[in-house]
Amino acid sequence: MSVSNSIKTIQNIMRKDAGVDGDAQRIGQLCWMFFLKILDDQDQELELLRSDYASPVPAEFQWRNWAADPEGITGEGLLNFINDELFPKLKELPIEGTDSARRRVVRSVFEDALNYMKSGQLIRQVINKVNEIDFNDLSQRSHFGEVYEQILNDLQNAGNAGEYYTPRAVTQFMVDRIDPKPGESLFDPACGTGGFLTCAMRHMRDHYIKRPEQEAEMQSGLRAVEKKPLPHMLCTTNMLLHGVEDPSFVRHDNTLARPYISWEQKDRIDIVLTNPPFGGKEEDGIENNFPSQFRTKETADLFLALIIRLLKKDGRAAVVLPDGTMFGDGIKNALKEHLLEECNLHTIVRLPNSVFKPYASIGTNLLFFKKGEPTKDIWFYEHQVVEGQKAYSMTKPIRFAYFKDCIDWWGDEEREGRTETQLSWKVSIDEVKERDFNLDIKNPNKVEVELEDPETLLAKLREAEVETAVLQDKLKSILSEALKR
Repeated sequence: MSVSNSIKTIQNIMRKDAGVDGDAQRIGQLCWMFFLKILDDQDQELELLRSDYASPVPAEFQWRNWAADPEGITGEGLLNFINDELFPKLKELPIEGTDSARRRVVRSVFEDALNYMKSGQLIRQVINKVNEIDFNDLSQRSHFGEVYEQILNDLQNAGNAGEYYTPRAVTQFMVDRIDPKPGESLFDPACGTGGFLTCAMRHMRDHYIKRPEQEAEMQSGLRAVEKKPLPHMLCTTNMLLHGVEDPSFVRHDNTLARPYISWEQKDRIDIVLTNPPFGGKEEDGIENNFPSQFRTKETADLFLALIIRLLKKDGRAAVVLPDGTMFGDGIKNALKEHLLEECNLHTIVRLPNSVFKPYASIGTNLLFFKKGEPTKDIWFYEHQVVEGQKAYSMTKPIRFAYFKDCIDWWGDEEREGRTETQLSWKVSIDEVKERDFNLDIKNPNKVEVELEDPETLLAKLREAEVETAVLQDKLKSILSEALKR
């Protein structure tokens, strides 16, 4: 059975339980079980490879010792064990000692986790289904991204707005263009379930990592923060699943809650890859962490201000931003002016509204910039829905292959050789200033279908109607003659 089908079966079992109310709780229940199972699988592998390795989880709470046996503890005994022993102990897990980093990971995951189920028998059924999933099987592991996509779709259906899955094709395109390398620090300040992180790791493993020390160098450069408990748990689990031994770099926090001024030189980052939350408002007081010219409750704008500050000289970023940032005025204008002064905003890829469906139908843009020199020219590229489709959807999503034309147009590392096409155009900084930093610049090279004036069209319609009537009369005559024979 596939991972996706297993999850559907598990969710159906949970629906029978009186303590679980809605998709959000079912997903939360599933996540802490997945975490413990995947952690234990990794622990057992590390125990074989390293004689000095010890699991951060006490023996009696390791998945293998209470959950792995399908005929093991069940009913009231299982329920009491989870509620009275497992959860309290893991929430208060000591974080001292040689394995403090992994202990801290376990503790942070369980700080906000809850057991919603009230039937020990149903919990046992769920656990046994979880045990059927082999997370060490690469074929099943490769489909785990689909699980996250399904989970987030369920969350949307549950009315849990704000969790938007970045399509894998978009993530892959952004990573491909930024081209991260081992030894560079890479930060996602609103990491969600860790899509950019896993994609960046895959990119580096495919292109650059040949030795164990390069793998260690890559992992040591990763940074991430996620504010909400469920995506944080999913991201941490995702890191374990992708071979990260110590995912403690995934912090459960609000990046924007730290004062802007406190991000010092030592905190600077080589690469930022992110899709910050947009359309939402931050809690009262968060904006006061920022300089007065950037103070707003619009989350995406605050993240953009912070990203500019966080980048090192020559640091580079790829960021998903909504159309509202492009044309907005006031604080948005001040922010865009700051971006263009501090960074070279060399490329904006404009995406159609359907890319983020079904989670959001909103126009989005991919901004690529490098810190250290002001912008002179901005290249725009308009990505269009693939021929034969009116829009992207769950069944026909955007694919990485659909970015091939843009990649071919992009040029080398310094983006040499770019030319204007029907889908691309260049705008100077002087023109941007004349437009009062409005970056919502339409494609001037787009070939529009020229429509004739209404009178001409009506005349052609009447002519066509006459021709149709003549043909109908001829057809009637032919049929009448045939019937007479």
